[in-house]
Amino acid sequence: MASSSASSAAATPAEPLRRNRVLSSKLYLDVPGSKAPVVYSPAYDIAFLGIEKLHPFDSSKWGRICKFLTKEGHLEKNRVVEPLEASKEDLLVVHSESYLNSLKSSLKVASIVEVPPVALIPNWLVQQKLLYPFRKQVGGSILSAKLALERGWAINIGGGFHHCSAEEGGGFCAYADISLCIQFAFVRLNISRVMIIDLDAHQGNGHEKDFANDGRVYTLDIYNAGIYPFVRIISRYMTLFFLLLLVIIQVLGFITFLWCRM
Repeated sequence: MASSSASSAAATPAEPLRRNRVLSSKLYLDVPGSKAPVVYSPAYDIAFLGIEKLHPFDSSKWGRICKFLTKEGHLEKNRVVEPLEASKEDLLVVHSESYLNSLKSSLKVASIVEVPPVALIPNWLVQQKLLYPFRKQVGGSILSAKLALERGWAINIGGGFHHCSAEEGGGFCAYADISLCIQFAFVRLNISRVMIIDLDAHQGNGHEKDFANDGRVYTLDIYNAGIYPFVRIISRYMTLFFLLLLVIIQVLGFITFLWCRM
């Protein structure tokens, strides 16, 4: 599916604030010429007590990709560029304060990553083990655009969270790194038009929602229309079912404990 809007995004009162946030960001690092335009951090990989294996998404693939490239001699480890973590101010370039605050709820994050047990984990741990790796990858996506303009090409071995929009996450995508990358490029790189080529099997419903009325962004999205996010509502009900099941198990366990104490 290809789509484009006939008009550019209309200016809003929030635009000057967005521009100031982009201009004050530290994510556009000065990368020395000795480094390759390949962005990666070991912090990208997500692992916590095996819970990440409850989702079909491979949350350690980024490290394996980098390891393969170095092992096969395609990339020298010391030439890889490590990005900064996207700060709250960086994320506010696209996301609302209310959306970012919603991620302080482990239940909300569990719904986004579609791993019900995450709802039972203290949020400070969710921030550290799950959302921090996502924020590092966001920083990598944003930096990659700058490197691509400087070097002619660049790769972020991570990111591409195309199911997340400014106001809604889903499909293991908590932050809209694609939308953020583009908004940064408009301001800092003087880019006037952008084309998104999305070849994932799933529809890139996040960035499509963010740029639906922005004529500066053209999207070419080739996907299987019969799968996610078409079946997302089913996935949400399944997540709620498992959460309810976990609560019931906990209650029954507590009742059993009290019964044994009597």
